[in-house]
Amino acid sequence: MNDRARVGVLALQGDFAAHIKTLSSIPNVTASEVRTPDDLKNVDALILPGGESTTIIKLLQRIDLDSAITQRVSTGMPVFGTCAGMIVLANEVEEAPNQPTLKLLDIGVARNAFGRQIDSFEADLTVSLNNSVETIRGVFIRAPYATRIGPNVEVLGIFNDKIVAVRDKNVLAIAFHPELTGDTSIHSYFVNMITS
Repeated sequence: MNDRARVGVLALQGDFAAHIKTLSSIPNVTASEVRTPDDLKNVDALILPGGESTTIIKLLQRIDLDSAITQRVSTGMPVFGTCAGMIVLANEVEEAPNQPTLKLLDIGVARNAFGRQIDSFEADLTVSLNNSVETIRGVFIRAPYATRIGPNVEVLGIFNDKIVAVRDKNVLAIAFHPELTGDTSIHSYFVNMITS
């Protein structure tokens, strides 16, 4: 019996390699790239990395991976979006109401909400993980934040009064890049969602 968690990382665009490297340092986790609906069938959970949200959704739609992800998440597969992945998961994009998204998370988001690429920064922030509050390093690169949350969405992290980490059942989303810090706390939390 194989008790290793199989975590896929969407590998169409963005820095998916850093997520795979982080996952590979967590015990009992097998990380793999997901590029097709068939790849998705072989994983227990999926990470949507940063990148450019409109490009990501167009690429998903082109190969029907958007509907495959939506179907798997609707039946319980955990999904985790970072930065642009948070936008792709959201119900609505504040300044672009017609932008397609997967509509898997009842939040509204503002894109590039902390500024442009030149305004990227790192900061310590507190997040609620596993019923405890932890301080982690956040790397914010053209980061979004949640402007609205639905009644079932749990806020896990706030930075400068902005909501930057949320969860609704099997859907986790954060505005920053934990894969760039060497800290596996959030990835480990996500892996635990597979069996919780």
